[in-house]
Amino acid sequence: MGELRLMKGNEALAEAAIRAGMDAYFGYPITPQSEVLEYLSREAYKRTGATILQAESEVAAINMLYGAGGAGGRAMTTSSSPGISLMQEGLSYIAGAQIPCLVVNVNRGGPGLGTIQPSQGDYFQAVKGGGHGDYHLIVLAPATVQEMADFVLDGFLLAEKYRNPVMILADGALGQMMEKVVLREQVDRASKPVPEWATTGKPPTRKQNVLTSLFIQPEEMEQVNILLQKKYAEVEANEVRYETAHLEDADMVLVAYGLSARICKKTMELLRAKGRRVGLIRPITLWPYPKDVIAKAAEHARGFLTVELNAGQMVEDVRLAVDGRRPVEHYGRMGGIIPSPEEIAAVVEQMYSKLA
Repeated sequence: MGELRLMKGNEALAEAAIRAGMDAYFGYPITPQSEVLEYLSREAYKRTGATILQAESEVAAINMLYGAGGAGGRAMTTSSSPGISLMQEGLSYIAGAQIPCLVVNVNRGGPGLGTIQPSQGDYFQAVKGGGHGDYHLIVLAPATVQEMADFVLDGFLLAEKYRNPVMILADGALGQMMEKVVLREQVDRASKPVPEWATTGKPPTRKQNVLTSLFIQPEEMEQVNILLQKKYAEVEANEVRYETAHLEDADMVLVAYGLSARICKKTMELLRAKGRRVGLIRPITLWPYPKDVIAKAAEHARGFLTVELNAGQMVEDVRLAVDGRRPVEHYGRMGGIIPSPEEIAAVVEQMYSKLA
């Protein structure tokens, strides 16, 4: 049994990073995730000797992550929406060079500088690439402070397993809310093996390690892309995560992730109490996406409602999975406004009326 604490989401994530054996953190303060840097600056070095550095910008932070991850370190950065935008070129480089690292985006409202209130407007950026070229991030979407903490070690392990950047896509509300969290035991940093591919200096027993995303010859670049696509196919086959509720008899299915899924769970309970057979699908990995469970639900459900804190982004992936067999509608609030369970329930009732 781990240690039980009452913690803010950002601080639970930072504490989890320390306990996960993080070697290095590079970041820049931006609301609503600045507590991560503050907490790590206060706690990490004195407890584990990890390197904690406030970079001069988000552009600098992501390139420091490239170097630390390339040297075999368990490296992490955190930011919020505009800051993650500045990291996109570096993320593409990291994916192309196959360097493991963990990136956390605590969403705020946009576009532009927008607001410091919670949003899910960065879905496209996270799962459709964001940067240039054919690459994918593995994207985890927490819905609780407990998952904010748990997904840190999970993210590091996935990054190292597939030599690929992993993103935790949260939102401002999860970063700021306080809940009970059970923290894992401390990982000994020194116990982690140094990977053979890391740039740790060249001993006489092996070839020089070069970690780059630059391949000038087109034939070589194509082969690199083919290898990457094989890796992504392996991730899709093995790492899809999701949660469902009352899906077996559902004639209407809510699809939501993160904070929206918590609200939709209450909506489902309210409607079930009135005799409505409403189910819920919560994607936990946004990439790879749980398209198969949605496709299977479309065999018996009459309709789908995707609920997001945006103008309609994940709904496109739900529609692709449903493949035109059932109506798929979207309900979203923007600008940091969070819908109530009753508000969503009214939308579901309107859908039932249309299908009557």
